[in-house]
Amino acid sequence: MKYRQLGNTELKVSEISFGTWAIGGGWGAANDTEALKGLERAMKAGVNFFDTADVYGDGHSEELLAKATKGREDEIHIASKFCRAGDIHDPAAYSNEAVKAYCENSLRRLERERLDLYQIHCPPKHILEDGRVFQVLDTLQQEGKIRHYGVSVETVEEGLICLQQPNVRTLQVIFNIFRQKPLEELLPKAKANGVGILARLPLASGLLTGKFTKASTFAEDDHRRFNREGEKFNVGETFAGLPFEKGVELSEALNWIAEGRGNMTRGALRWILDHKEVSCVIPGFKTVNQVEDNLQASESAYYSKEEMEQLKLFYQNQVLPHIRGGY
Repeated sequence: MKYRQLGNTELKVSEISFGTWAIGGGWGAANDTEALKGLERAMKAGVNFFDTADVYGDGHSEELLAKATKGREDEIHIASKFCRAGDIHDPAAYSNEAVKAYCENSLRRLERERLDLYQIHCPPKHILEDGRVFQVLDTLQQEGKIRHYGVSVETVEEGLICLQQPNVRTLQVIFNIFRQKPLEELLPKAKANGVGILARLPLASGLLTGKFTKASTFAEDDHRRFNREGEKFNVGETFAGLPFEKGVELSEALNWIAEGRGNMTRGALRWILDHKEVSCVIPGFKTVNQVEDNLQASESAYYSKEEMEQLKLFYQNQVLPHIRGGY
C-alpha cells in the first residue's frame, strides 16, 4: 500500500481508502458479515483510513467500523460527517449544542474518544458563507473530540469558500473521469493551501466499472433508483449527475481504460490517483471481492500524457453537456 500526506495534517493515509455508505445502507441489500470481512481485508492490505457519516444506515456504518477497528484505534483513522440527520438549511443544526451532540453520538457508535477527521456533510452554501459552524468545530477541536475538520462539498464554489477558512484541513469532492471540473481551479488551490482532497464516488455509482447496461435495474432502497433524478438529494451524487442511459453509453466508450490495467474499475481509480493533489480515493464496497479489486488499482499502469489529454477532451465534449445538478 502507498500512503499520502493528508494535506497539512500529521496523518498519512492509504492512497486507496474506503467509504462506508454502501455497507451502511442506501445501495440495496448489504450483508454485515461480508462487510466486516471486507473491512478486515482492507486493513490487512494496509488501508488505514475509512470515511463514514452519521446518516449511513442511521449510524450503522459507524457501528460496523467500531467492530472492525476495535483495538486498532491508534492505527486506523476514521472520518465521519454530520448535519444531514437534521434540517441542513436551519442554522440551528450547526449550533455548538447541535454539532456537539452529533459528534458525541458518532463517537459513541464508533466507540472512540476522538475522531481523526470530522466533516460537514454537504451543507448549503449559505451555511458556509455564514462561517459560524467553523468556530463550533474549532471548539470541538480544542476540547479534544476531533483531531481535524473538513467539509464534504457538492460544488467547486462551495469548496473555494471553504478554502478561505484557515483551519479547514480537507475537502471531500466528487471527482472521477466523468467529473473533472475540480481540476480547473479547486484542486490546485487546495494543494497550494495545504488542504487534503478526498475523492468520493470515484466510480460514478458504478458506471465506471463497465458492468451496467441500459437494462440494469436497482432495488427500491438503492439511491441509484430512488435518487436517479435528484428526488432525495443532489442528483450529482447518483451516476455523477448523468442520466443513467447516457451514462451507460459514455462508459461503453471508455472501455479502453481497462487495457493494461486489468479492468475498468482499476482504470478509473488509477486516473484519480494520477492526480497528486488527491490525498486518497474512497470507493465504496459491499463484498470482499470489490475490496480486492479496488486495491489492485494502486499497482495499475499510469496514464500517459496522450491518454490524459484524450480523457480531458472526452469529458469536455461528450460528458459535460449532460451533467445535471450543482457542480
